[in-house]
Amino acid sequence: MFSIIGHVIARDFRLALRRPADLASVLFFFIIVASLFPLGVGPETELLRRLAPGVLWVGALLATMLSLPRMFADDFHDGALEQLALAPHPLGLVVLGKTLAHWLVSGLPLALLAPLLGLQFDLPSDTLLVLAASILLGTPALSGIGAIGAALTLGLRGGGVLLSLLVLPLYIPVLIFGAGAVDASMNGISPHAHLFLLAALTVGGVAFAPWGAAAALKIALE
Repeated sequence: MFSIIGHVIARDFRLALRRPADLASVLFFFIIVASLFPLGVGPETELLRRLAPGVLWVGALLATMLSLPRMFADDFHDGALEQLALAPHPLGLVVLGKTLAHWLVSGLPLALLAPLLGLQFDLPSDTLLVLAASILLGTPALSGIGAIGAALTLGLRGGGVLLSLLVLPLYIPVLIFGAGAVDASMNGISPHAHLFLLAALTVGGVAFAPWGAAAALKIALE
C-alpha cells in the first residue's frame, strides 16, 4: 500500500517540477493577495494585525484552489487515469497519493512562505509560528476536500467555476479554525484547541476524501 502511494507521489511531484510556472503561479498569487492589503488599508499597525489572520488564510485557501483543476485533468486527457483505474490496486490509494502530492507542491510551500508575509502585518514571532503551523495542518484538508471537487467536475465544461462552488462551502470550517488559531495567539489565548481541530479535519479529509474522489472518478471514466 505504501509503495503504491509513494510511487504516485514521486510521479506527480516530478511532473509538477517539469511545470515550474504552475508552482510559481500559486506562490505569486499568495504573495500578491497578502501584499496588496497592507498597501490598501494603510500602515496602521493595529488594523493590520486584526486583518492578518483572515487575509493570510483566505490568500492561502484561494492559492490552493488554483491548482485543483489540474489534479486529475492531465491524467484524464492522456489516458493515464484510465490505466490507473484498471490496475489491481484500489483507486483510492492512487487518489491519496495524488492528494498528498498536491499538498507537497501547493500547501507546504505556502506554509513555509506564510511567516515571511506575516511580517508585513507586524505579527509577533510566536504568532508567526502559529500561522505557519495552522497552514501546515490545514492545507492537507483543503487538498483532500478539493480532490472530491476535482473528481466530480472532471471533464465538464466550465468545471473550474463549478469546482469553486462545490468546495468553498466545505472549506469554511478549515478557514475558521485556521484564522482562529492565529487570532487566538495574537490575543494571548492558547491556539491549541484550534490547531487540534485543524488536525482532526486534516485526518478526516486525508483518510476519507480520497475514497469519495475515487468513486467520482470511476463515474467520470464510464
